[in-house]
Formats: sequence, structure tokens, C-alpha cells
Amino acid sequence: MAVPEPAHPRPRPAQPSNPPRSGPAHLGPAHLGHAHPGEAHSAQPQPGQAQPGPARLARIPTEAAGQLGADLAAVRRGYGGGRLDERDLASTWVEQFARWFAAAAAPGSGVPEPNAMVFGTADAAGRPSARTVLLKGFGAEGLLLFTNYTSRKGQESAANPHGSLVFPWYSLERQVIVVGTVERVSAHRSAEYFHSRPRGSQLGAWASHQSAVLESRGELERRDAELVERWPPGTPIPVPPFWGGLLVVPETVEFWQGRPDRLHDRLRYRRTEGAGVAGGVPAGPGWIVERLSP
Repeated sequence: MAVPEPAHPRPRPAQPSNPPRSGPAHLGPAHLGHAHPGEAHSAQPQPGQAQPGPARLARIPTEAAGQLGADLAAVRRGYGGGRLDERDLASTWVEQFARWFAAAAAPGSGVPEPNAMVFGTADAAGRPSARTVLLKGFGAEGLLLFTNYTSRKGQESAANPHGSLVFPWYSLERQVIVVGTVERVSAHRSAEYFHSRPRGSQLGAWASHQSAVLESRGELERRDAELVERWPPGTPIPVPPFWGGLLVVPETVEFWQGRPDRLHDRLRYRRTEGAGVAGGVPAGPGWIVERLSP
């Protein structure tokens, strides 16, 4: 499911990080080349070849399509099982998210990890990155995840405290897209969650210098073995000073429902505090609901 980008994106200047919060209320191909062994692609065009031009999407050559098992330009599926109407929405985004999350978590939903979400960040220069992480709580204050603060996502969210979340619930033909600011939660809230984790995960938080280059897998395993000796079973493991929670404070929360012929339903809760309200339906104090074109 593709999430459309704004028509005219504008770079946003880096802003200082917000102070920690005590924590939220929470619930619980172009073209694909294939080199043969011993061959290398030349960076220079060969005689008779066209000079490099602007990158553009192209149909995959027949031989490449055969290797992939399909012509990707023709790979698509229709949607049609659900609909999303304004009158069916909950009064707040938190309520609506809880409803959809419960459906994604229900037996038989076909969603293997309903709390898996794509977390997008960007550095101070606006260069983006994304990765899948796990939601660990949500409430009126925002959506909560935990990470190593020295990781790429940790450093980017400190330098440029804006981010996005996408919950891709494919089997339900639904997604939820959150855009907002990112801030750290309190050390107390981070410690509370850290000590609820399995012991191996606690040791792993110390062993992994997340996003740093490793010489080998052995380097990581040696560090882990050293930590097992330092903190044998029964010994409390302290919270790493470089580890804790990040809270994504929403400015918008969009609920996307797949419909036939790509005429999808898109209803977005938008925060209006401190800004003029232009259209939309009120959705709790400081919020409105807007329908977006698919």
C-alpha cells in the first residue's frame, strides 16, 4: 500500500529536542541488472549504448522478469472487503486506533505482528531513513517505542525531532499513518519497561552498539558472552544510559481503508490547536477529521 507524499514538500529546519515526558497512557525498478559470475558492471557506457539519462521506471526486461517469476508492472491485487465512513469513526483518534488495533490483533486477522510499524525519521539535512519497530504503548499523548539512543533513528530524532509511523495491516486492507514530533520519555518510564523485558533482551541492549559497523558476528557474540559473565542469572541488569523510550506525538493520524478501483477511503484526524480550522468535522478538543482524496 503506497502512502502518497505531499504535493509540495518543504524542508523543515532542525529543531531542538523536547524535554522528556513521564510517558503516555498505554494499553498494556527502475531497471534490475543481473551480473553473471566473474562479470562486473562498467560505470562507463559502451560503444553504441545510450548515454545515462534521468532515472525512470521501466518495464522489467523479459529475461529479468523470468528470473523474478513475474512482470512487476503487472503485479497488483484489487481491494473491496471494507469501507470507512465518517459516521463510523470514533470520537478520537485514540479510540479509533484501539478499534482497528483490536481487529488486527484478533485471531484469524492474518496480521502476524499487529504492533509492528515502520518508523520514519530524517537527519538534520533532511535525508530520510526507515525501519520496522514495535509499538509498546499508545494513548492521548502519543505512540511509544523503545530504542538505543545512539542508533540511527535515535540520533536522527534528536537532531530533527519529526517522524512518521505506518502500520501496514495488509490482510485487512488497512493502514494507519501517523505524522508528528518525536521526544524522549522519562528515565523512570524507560526503566519500567526495560525491567519487564526478557533477560536476554536486556543483555542484548548492552551488547549491541546499534547501527555501528561490526567486524563480524563473532564480535557481537563475544560482547554478549562477557555481559552474561558480568551479570549472571539472578543479578539485576541496570538500564543502559544510552537506551530508552521515544514518544511520537501525533499532528495527524490517518486511517486508510482499501476500496475497489483504487478509490480508497482516507480519513485523517488533524490537530488544530493553535491553528485556524479550515473545514473538517470536530473530533474531540483540538482535533478535526478530514476526508482525503485517494
